Amino acid sequence: MSSRVRCAFENETRVLPLALILPTRQVTPELRNSRRYQTIRTSVREVGIVEPLVVHPQAGGTYALLDGHLRLEVLKELGANDAHCLIATEDEGYTYNKRINRLSMIQEHNMIRQAIERGLAPERIARALNVNVVSIKQKQRLLHGIAPEVAELLKDRHTGVAVFQALRKMKPLRQMEVAELMIAANRFTVTYARALLAATPREQLADPGKPKVIRGITAETLARMEREMEHLQRDYRLVEDGYGNAMLNLVIAKGYVSRLLANEEVRLYLDRHHRELSEELRNVIASVAREPSP
Repeated sequence: MSSRVRCAFENETRVLPLALILPTRQVTPELRNSRRYQTIRTSVREVGIVEPLVVHPQAGGTYALLDGHLRLEVLKELGANDAHCLIATEDEGYTYNKRINRLSMIQEHNMIRQAIERGLAPERIARALNVNVVSIKQKQRLLHGIAPEVAELLKDRHTGVAVFQALRKMKPLRQMEVAELMIAANRFTVTYARALLAATPREQLADPGKPKVIRGITAETLARMEREMEHLQRDYRLVEDGYGNAMLNLVIAKGYVSRLLANEEVRLYLDRHHRELSEELRNVIASVAREPSP
């Protein structure tokens, strides 16, 4: 039996008069004076509406606005008469921002670079986003000096410009090690990146001859951090190399113990004479069952 999933929107956008679009909530004076509103206003003025309004048809030829109240208010303020709209087939209000993932820094870099290659000046992009042009130029140069393998590792990660500035001070192989450590720890902050930079041996720096000066850290502390980081990386590699075999052995042992406990006579004997051991074996089986297979 086949079932069809109903599309939530019409296939094509429509250009609708603003007079027919009815807001479902009020834009307060506080919102109108907010930085977010000003950013949207600058963006619409410079490059137009990028994300269409979302509306649902109502009786009498009007449309209820489901998403885009600030954009609608900006369009009215700028004197627009109509707008591109996405027509929803269900009267369900929601915000797209809750349904999408935020752009990573590398994705933002790629978009800015492509816009500049197509002839859009960095100054105009800065005005559209209501940010300093220096920020746009930093993002344009984000991957200068960054190994391609590192860019691939971090392409979906939410990092800051300063993280790449720290990575740029290391040689490519060390950049990869640091990126892998950040992923393993699930920490992509500039503080963590700078700590890893501080623990990087001098010969692994992009400019080994340049003195490594980290504010608030003495030379003795830097040397100790380098030694500790070297030990940590060696232990990490050992664990990583042995993890697959250890998990395989554990899964095999779990299967054997599961079959053993499935035997009613064995289970009753263990429950009667070795209650604690029996409970521990069950806990181990349940724990292994939750682990991802190697």
